[in-house]
Amino acid sequence: MLMPVSVNLFAASGGILYALGHATVEGKVIICLLVLGSIFSWSVMITKFVLVRRARRSTALFLKKFRNSRRPLTLFMSRETYASSPSYWVYMAGCRELVFQMLGSTEVDESLAVNISDADKISSVAMSAVRSAMEREVGEQALMLEDRMILLATAVSGAPFLGLLGTVWGVMDTFAGVAAANSASLASMAPGVSAALITTVTGLLVAIPAMFGYNFLVVTVRGLTVELDNFAAELAAAFEHRYLKGS
Repeated sequence: MLMPVSVNLFAASGGILYALGHATVEGKVIICLLVLGSIFSWSVMITKFVLVRRARRSTALFLKKFRNSRRPLTLFMSRETYASSPSYWVYMAGCRELVFQMLGSTEVDESLAVNISDADKISSVAMSAVRSAMEREVGEQALMLEDRMILLATAVSGAPFLGLLGTVWGVMDTFAGVAAANSASLASMAPGVSAALITTVTGLLVAIPAMFGYNFLVVTVRGLTVELDNFAAELAAAFEHRYLKGS
């Protein structure tokens, strides 16, 4: 049996176009959902890549400036900002709490350096409050770095199953049509099976890039979180050395 001319044209233009041309309404709906999921996952990946890159660059500049200064409150009093650096916000949280414990105020003015030099050193209890403030900020920055990662995880795990649903549904309709027509030829089954398989292909095309992006971002965010913990410990040690009683 010869295939119709329209089918030959679809086949000649490529397997994907051929499958899309014979896709059912249900299959096209699933493909549209997968395309939307792909758009969201790519937007998340691009946004997170840019965020991580800025965070790394800004953190490198901040840590270089912080470690070159001989006093841990120098950057706080100079009001320099590194807004893209998570470590900077941990530093600011610790400095604000330290100044509050020493002076009872977090206001930064020209007399802050003199007031700090004249103030008494803080107790171990007050230093525990400073550590707690930094730990809270570490947790908040880690949550910000992990924000919207659930969308990528959903794309990785959900897209193949959604595509498989479309394939099973399409194959079921194809066999139902073959049974109704009482004809089991390859020419009658090929369009339906091809259209059914396109949803699985689309699901994999959505899931595979999301999987690589998710794995990369998870490792990167985990590394940044470890760096935050290490910096918080380094900053706490610097505070204790200079501002803790009995140090």
